[in-house]
Amino acid sequence: MTRIMEVLQTVLPVLLMIGIGMLCRKGKLLSREGVNALKSVVVNITLPAVLLNAFATTQYTFMDVVIPLMMFAVCFIAWALGKAAGKALKLGSHFVPFLTTGFEAGMLGYALFNMLYGASRTAEFARIDLGQVLFVFTLYKILLGFEGNERADVGQLLKEMMLSPIIIAIVAGVLLGATGLYQALIPSGVSGLFDACASFVSAPTSAIILLTIGYDLVLGDIPWASTGKVVALRFIIMMVLRTAFILILNAIWPAAGLAAAINVMFILPPPFVLPVFADDADQRVYVSSALSVSTLVAIAGFAVLAAIGG
Repeated sequence: MTRIMEVLQTVLPVLLMIGIGMLCRKGKLLSREGVNALKSVVVNITLPAVLLNAFATTQYTFMDVVIPLMMFAVCFIAWALGKAAGKALKLGSHFVPFLTTGFEAGMLGYALFNMLYGASRTAEFARIDLGQVLFVFTLYKILLGFEGNERADVGQLLKEMMLSPIIIAIVAGVLLGATGLYQALIPSGVSGLFDACASFVSAPTSAIILLTIGYDLVLGDIPWASTGKVVALRFIIMMVLRTAFILILNAIWPAAGLAAAINVMFILPPPFVLPVFADDADQRVYVSSALSVSTLVAIAGFAVLAAIGG
């Protein structure tokens, strides 16, 4: 009974906030503009605070260069596998490979990871996240442009990346941590002020994220047959790549201790921004449905991780 209560203490707050988000949509307690504003607060203010603190307090090694490169490669391999499997299985939509790669870490992953393991371990997840963030901001968007017969504007992509509060927070955090500046500020107590401010700003991140996810979770119009195929394909690809990633990482860095972060990352849905690139109404429905079902799979995976202790 004690173990059941421990699991419920982790899972129920997640389900509660998602349920509140769904009620906010049905009861019209929040408008679409209001939810978009909440998302903007997370992406531009609270999540950057999480990342800034996580990267500033990390102890850096050579593997902190290798792991992002490995994660970037994993994302590209997932895209290639999705493209090949989509053609072989005749899934039709040219968005299939984009639904089998990338991870919605910002608007879901950090919330779930912190609920499971606490904010003190956020740096573990951030280490795994960095490579896929770079992939999504660069190659993912370039490949999307090619699919839409648009020439990718590399300069514009670089500008978007460099002006993104998330990227700025990551860079600033890495500079604080890798240069030793954060550690140098500990004796004076300035680092404590930094931690207090970052913790206060980032505190509502998980609750806001889960509420907005619940608001967007509309299951009534999902074409379950076609959606189920691409979601199942993504799940299979992710489980294969997760296993390979852990095996390789354990072989080259046995003391990495990143299994928990990897497990959470690989159950996440694709990036939530994808429907913006859908070129017609049917494709938007297809992509949005896949994201909704993938989010449910992620919540189910979260419950399983909570039940088995990560």
